[in-house]
This record gives sequence, C-alpha cells and structure tokens, in this order.
Amino acid sequence: MGMLEGKVAIVTGGASGIGRATALAFSNEGAKVAVADVNDEGGEETVEMIRNSGGSAFFVHADVSKSAEVEKMVDKTVETYGRLDCAFNNAGIAGEWAPITECTEENWDRVNRVNLKGVWLCMKYEIPVMIKQGGGAIVNTSSIHGLMAGQPPTPAYVASKHGIIGITRNAAKVYRRAGIRVNAVCPGTIRTPMVYRAVERGSEALVKMVETLEEDGLVGDPEDIANAVVWLCSEYASFITGQSLLIDGGSLVSK
Repeated sequence: MGMLEGKVAIVTGGASGIGRATALAFSNEGAKVAVADVNDEGGEETVEMIRNSGGSAFFVHADVSKSAEVEKMVDKTVETYGRLDCAFNNAGIAGEWAPITECTEENWDRVNRVNLKGVWLCMKYEIPVMIKQGGGAIVNTSSIHGLMAGQPPTPAYVASKHGIIGITRNAAKVYRRAGIRVNAVCPGTIRTPMVYRAVERGSEALVKMVETLEEDGLVGDPEDIANAVVWLCSEYASFITGQSLLIDGGSLVSK
C-alpha cells in the first residue's frame, strides 16, 4: 500500500521537471493522477510514463491563468475519478531577467498571471470540491526566492513567489476547519528545463553561480521536490498546514 492509495491528485505543470516527477511519485504511491499543462506533448508523455508503470492518469490541457480552463481541469478530474484529494499547483514561468527599472509591464503581468493568479485560480476551483468531500491537501510551488530577496534581475518572479507563500498561509487559515491543509514547497536550484533555459540566456554571473552550486552539491533533482510534495499530501503530514518548506540542500545556510 502506498502513502496515497486510492487518492486522486491534480498536478499542474506536469509536462516536465518537478511537475512530471511529482505526477510519477503520486502514482507510485497509489494515487490516480490528472496531469495538466499547456505543453500537450510533454503532458501526454507523462501520462504514458505513469500508465506504463501500471498507474492511472489522464492529460488535460490547462492554462492556469485562465479561469475557464482551470475550472474545466477540476471538473474533468472529478468527472473521471469521482473526487479530488490532493492538488499540486506547480505551473509557473521564470519570465524575463531584468531589474525593476527595466522590467516591462508585459513581463510583470505575464509572470504574475501564470505564477500567482494561476495558484489562486487553482485553489478557487479545487477547494469547493474538497469542502464537499470533507477535506484534502494542497501544495503550491513557491521558491527559495519567495523566502529571500532573490536574484536581483527577477522582480516579477520574486514578487510572484512571495505572493504564493502569502496566499498559501491565508488559505491554510481560512480552510483549516474544513479539513483542508495547504502548504508550499520552496525549491532551491533544481535540474529542470526552466533552470537550464535561464542559464542559457543568463549572464556570466548567473552561469558562474549555478556552476558553483553544482560544485558544492547544492543543485537538486526534481525527485527531491516530488518526494516532499507526496509526503505533505499524505497522512504522515496530517498536522502540518500553512507552512513553506524550503528544499535547497542547505544552500541558504551555506551562504
């Protein structure tokens, strides 16, 4: 028996990286999984990986910044599996690297629309289902940059990730009596496509920083986050809510 045997989970941003690893981890622990993303090909690949390992999953195209698509995602999950026990609201983007004075309004709006509004919309439609069935567990993806000043040239990303921690704590307080636990994970530098893209287009300072983190053993794998998310959604974390779990291999305490 897995930690989530018989449960149903949604994973947004499930086409790659942390989302894919978590979808697989949910399945390995016995959950049925709805994989959501705007990347249809990657999302279907994740579903195929789950099914090939004996699990149950389906893909739903969902842009988390659009209310109708998020509502459809939740409705399809309940229609397919009959309930919703766990939600990993993970979809996010890095946006353009530029300091506040050079950050465009378009970049600011796009990053916060996906990262912050997306988490709000997901919870807006997930929570009513969980209330009706008597409870559930939600984990939102923030970042190490939601707990610190962050990289200087990423004001939109840093603001969105701080905002996710705030809305996570608010939801945890408001819906505690409904039996819904809401937590956030704050990954450090993880080997994901988003990090690789940032390094490719980043400055020499960013490239050097990531190289140094690698040399010091401070770059993690998607599975490091996935394992924590599954645990937070399980009964082993039944008395934990409103928390922001830093998963960075010790990079902050090493500074």
